[in-house]
Amino acid sequence: MSVDLPQRRRAVDGSTQFESVTASAAGPRRSERIAAAAADLRDGLNRSWLWMALAHQDLRLRYRGSLLGPFWQTVTTIVMICSMGLIYAKLFQTTLANYLPMLTVGLIVWQFISGMIIEGCSTFYSAQGIIQQVKLPFSLYVYRLVYRNLLVLAHNFIIMPVVLAIFPRPFAWLRLSELLPGLALLVLNGVSVSFLLGTISARFRDVPPIVASIVQVAFFITPIFWSAEALGANRWWAELNPLFAAIDVLRAPLLGLPTAPHSWQILVLATGLLGAVSFVFFARFRARIAFWV
Repeated sequence: MSVDLPQRRRAVDGSTQFESVTASAAGPRRSERIAAAAADLRDGLNRSWLWMALAHQDLRLRYRGSLLGPFWQTVTTIVMICSMGLIYAKLFQTTLANYLPMLTVGLIVWQFISGMIIEGCSTFYSAQGIIQQVKLPFSLYVYRLVYRNLLVLAHNFIIMPVVLAIFPRPFAWLRLSELLPGLALLVLNGVSVSFLLGTISARFRDVPPIVASIVQVAFFITPIFWSAEALGANRWWAELNPLFAAIDVLRAPLLGLPTAPHSWQILVLATGLLGAVSFVFFARFRARIAFWV
């Protein structure tokens, strides 16, 4: 008994010591992942010259050999606005002067939002060759994607002054000051969704077609080419749609209209939740992206 007791005590002490070391190591690993993810975001921002150059190169390669270059997207948008405007203005029994400006702004903003969502799925696996050969911050590919969509938005934006000049709206300069914070929130959401969907799609390649289908359905159930007022007393469910809030904070000021009652609150809340979820998800699986792609 005198021999077995010390051995048992040493075994118990050893297991207790092992458990304490394991428990103490679990915390630092989690904190290290969060610190590494935050450093990734910072290092990506510090290389702005690189992701800006890559975004410009993406557009040049996409329209290489064409005469209009990126303005082909602008021409396509003009054709869509004209065709939809003439048809749906008759269907909704409204004047073209009221309907076309609403459709123009809504469609251009929607293309910006949907472009970041759909292309966000391919954020990392589209850069497979670079990721597997050069060590760069993963956030660099996210900033590259969002900036590329901002360039496309800038090309399409030239349509708005033309339509608003043909069909003038009563501007309120105070409301136009809401455009910059609204665009900043959309950019933040684009960064968050690119991190989240890019990480998931790097592991599961079934996600991009699923997301594309969901975005297509969302186009029809979101007040983009139709007005939320058409729902009458049920307009509240359309106004609670975060996608509508994202469009409304840019469209309403440009049309000289007040935003929906809760658009800003919904957009700010959605931005915070999406940002927190995407950061935690990215921090958790950041080290595996290079193996998944």
